[in-house]
Amino acid sequence: MASKQGDFSQGKVSALILRLGLPIVLAELVHVLYNIVDRIYIGHMEDGGTQALTGLGVCFPLITLIGAFANLSSTGGSTLSTIARGEGDDERAACIMETAFTFLISIGALLTVLLFFTAPLTLKLLGGDKTSLPYALSYFRIYVIGTIPVLISLGMNAFINAQGFPRVGMMTVMIGALLNTVLDPLFIYVFEMGVRGAALATVLSQLVSAAWVLRFLCGKRPPVRLRRLRLDWSLLKNVMKLGVTGFTFKVTNSITQAIVNVMLKAWGGPMYGLYIGAMSLINSIREIMSLPVNGVTSGGQSVMSFNYGAKRYERVSDGIRFVFLCGLTINTLMWLLVMFVPRPLIGIFTDDRELVELTAQCARIYFGAFPFMAMQVTGQHTFVALNYPKHALFFSMLRKIVLVAPLTLLLPGLGLGVRGVFWAELISQVCGATACFTTMYRVIWRKMRRTDGGGIEN
Repeated sequence: MASKQGDFSQGKVSALILRLGLPIVLAELVHVLYNIVDRIYIGHMEDGGTQALTGLGVCFPLITLIGAFANLSSTGGSTLSTIARGEGDDERAACIMETAFTFLISIGALLTVLLFFTAPLTLKLLGGDKTSLPYALSYFRIYVIGTIPVLISLGMNAFINAQGFPRVGMMTVMIGALLNTVLDPLFIYVFEMGVRGAALATVLSQLVSAAWVLRFLCGKRPPVRLRRLRLDWSLLKNVMKLGVTGFTFKVTNSITQAIVNVMLKAWGGPMYGLYIGAMSLINSIREIMSLPVNGVTSGGQSVMSFNYGAKRYERVSDGIRFVFLCGLTINTLMWLLVMFVPRPLIGIFTDDRELVELTAQCARIYFGAFPFMAMQVTGQHTFVALNYPKHALFFSMLRKIVLVAPLTLLLPGLGLGVRGVFWAELISQVCGATACFTTMYRVIWRKMRRTDGGGIEN
């Protein structure tokens, strides 16, 4: 039988999701500090702050790509491990976790070497020019050295949360992010390292977070422990099959960010640097706006996966409903904030009035349909939680590859100019989210609402 700790088949579903989700929300909030604290300090540098911020925006696609490999392991590995625990097979759950960990170490070493040596060419292709490229290269070449700690802290923390230790998972990110907040001004201003100091602070902070994760997972508290390096190819295949959803979501983000940078450079004219800077700030704001729902859906995903393995289908249905209603409420409040008072939020990152004003105008377009994203994340996380890899993969690709990327390339030339880049996101939110949620309802939720599960198959 499953261990008492992390047994999600008992108790009120909404209470369980909140117990797991609220610490994850706090952890997500602190994790965002890893990224936005660098941007805040860099954006307020007296010498070249705006240009440095643009350089950091050029790095975003590659930073997102590194995070994608963490998702490849955590999305598939933690979900399948939780389902195995729900079935009472803790040994299989442990083997899945060890396989995911070994994969992360291996891919991290490969990415470190590959991205370090290809950085100059890659960053130039992603929109770097003679002004922004030096800043981008200085930041990224230090950041990429910390790839393995980044993958461990991001990829393996999901296994802590999924076993019912969200507070420990929260501490993983809090320790590193708080350290990053302290080290950033020290390295940037006191040691006068500029963007290199911001990157070094992030690397050292992620190293501490990774050490915390390994110390806990190798200890005696979790029901399923990390005991050794092990690569079970049959399990890895299943982990990657499901995890490719989270991976694809991040990779498609990376691809669309790259396309966006190129199109902003092509259509932005003399102001293209400001437009890339504005998109950099919008990405920062999006991280903040998305984190409450991401935390709730992460908690809901663990509860749904466990109960799906235990064949408690009515509890799975309750979980879907609660996650959707929470997401819709939160996203609507966030939408109101960015529509009516965007400038104070943007002003956190920069003192450049021209950049603040441009970002506010573009943000209102970009986030115009943000409440719809509650439908997208509910559908997407439900497909992952219940091990529907084909559906999860399809809808992960639909919004970014089928909708955002082509619209980003087409809309500027159809009379919208550079603002068409931002309209592409709005249109994709409406179309992609509606399609994802409607399919999830017809394929899963409608059947889950029957107390006997309705003969559900995937």
